[in-house]
Amino acid sequence: MSSHPLDHPFITSHLFYPRTAQGGISRVPGAVDGMIPVDDGIALGYRFYLHRVESPVILYFHGNGEVASDYDGIAPLFFDIGASLLVVDYRGYGWSTGTPLTSKLLPDAEAVVVALPTIFAAANIPDPRLFVMGRSLGSAPAVHVAVTFPDRFNGLILDSGFAAMPSVMRRLGIQPEQFSLTDQELAPVGKARKLRLVMLPLLVLHGEADTLLPVEQGQALYDASPTENKTILRISSAGHNDLMLIGMQRYFNAIAAFIR
Repeated sequence: MSSHPLDHPFITSHLFYPRTAQGGISRVPGAVDGMIPVDDGIALGYRFYLHRVESPVILYFHGNGEVASDYDGIAPLFFDIGASLLVVDYRGYGWSTGTPLTSKLLPDAEAVVVALPTIFAAANIPDPRLFVMGRSLGSAPAVHVAVTFPDRFNGLILDSGFAAMPSVMRRLGIQPEQFSLTDQELAPVGKARKLRLVMLPLLVLHGEADTLLPVEQGQALYDASPTENKTILRISSAGHNDLMLIGMQRYFNAIAAFIR
């Protein structure tokens, strides 16, 4: 059991909603499932939806309550804009092993990036144009790897992301003071500060009717980025879990333009 303050059972039970899923079964022809070793005998499951060998690849960290296999119905929409999609689960999600831990969310994402050359080599992809995308909870690891490995990525895409961890915790009923969490302990999971350190092109997608992570969170991420090559798409009437559905054409048009 982890002794890290962020891994207190009350915190993890409010932050994570893991679901299991069976690997090796996909409705999308050519989809490949695999495992990425991280540490302590733990491995993360992934599903790689390869469009074409020459297609850009989007490394995708999904939202809470989702698993990689959920993207069987979404990956073809990324194919339509010419992209392959590599969706990675967190500990305890899908066919990943282990238990979700807040303190391991970012180190595990680093291990994923380190494993990418092996995954691409197995798919006979020499050196794809690579983007990283994070939705909701996934915006934390997405920003982290963009800052940690800026030379590996051509751009960063954030869907319904959050800028400040303390405000998110409070919205979920967690009072940071109750667990004596310091700014130093929370800072790695916050992202607006980190974005100030990376010049990667940025695309922010957010619903203006999002009540879980209000659009001001996405705007703060956009404002924090120092690059001039950045775009924000705010979709009116879209909430947290229907952003892609309500704004589908604008959503994918924005991603298509960005990866081009």
